[in-house]
Amino acid sequence: MFTGIIEATGTIHHIQAGDGNREFWIESNITPELKIDQSVAHNGVCLTVVAINDAQYRVTAVAETLSKTTLSNWRAGDTVNLERSLRIGDRLDGHFVQGHVDAVARCISKEEKGGSWLFRFEFPAAFAPLLVEKGSVCIDGVSLTAFEVGDTAFTVTIIPYTYEHTGFRDIVAGTAVNIEFDVLGKYFLRGQSLSARPQMPAS
Repeated sequence: MFTGIIEATGTIHHIQAGDGNREFWIESNITPELKIDQSVAHNGVCLTVVAINDAQYRVTAVAETLSKTTLSNWRAGDTVNLERSLRIGDRLDGHFVQGHVDAVARCISKEEKGGSWLFRFEFPAAFAPLLVEKGSVCIDGVSLTAFEVGDTAFTVTIIPYTYEHTGFRDIVAGTAVNIEFDVLGKYFLRGQSLSARPQMPAS
């Protein structure tokens, strides 16, 4: 479980492919604090640390993850947003994020406004019920508030600090991003779906 508050960024040092999976070696200033088997969110995708070598560590993405996220597009030199898992007793400054990406969205506009930046993203219409005005959404691991919400697009505001300390500075129109919708909305819709089913008669 994560919160969508980015701790640091990392740089993809090199990539190894094999058997449908990909191994990513990532260099970051938090590497010395990591441990084998630890969960770390990478642009919103929960991956397990499997090896550590000085300032670099390695994670593995399986074929299923590659097919449903932007990880298949990662290249050496790319910047990724990093967050370690939530600890009991930590402040929840963002919102509950599972690290399970729902879909890939695409930036359709980027506008600097009053020192901040407005990003508008397009997403698959099938997920429209999971996003509400002023609701939480996670983009590339960053907890954000959505507004101007439509059936296939929404807008977020990025403050200067977030812009400077995350990969948002590299996002332009056309960039693909990982998106995870609020888990509370998922459970609510699931509950509504179950309650709408015909009830079996009591035996």
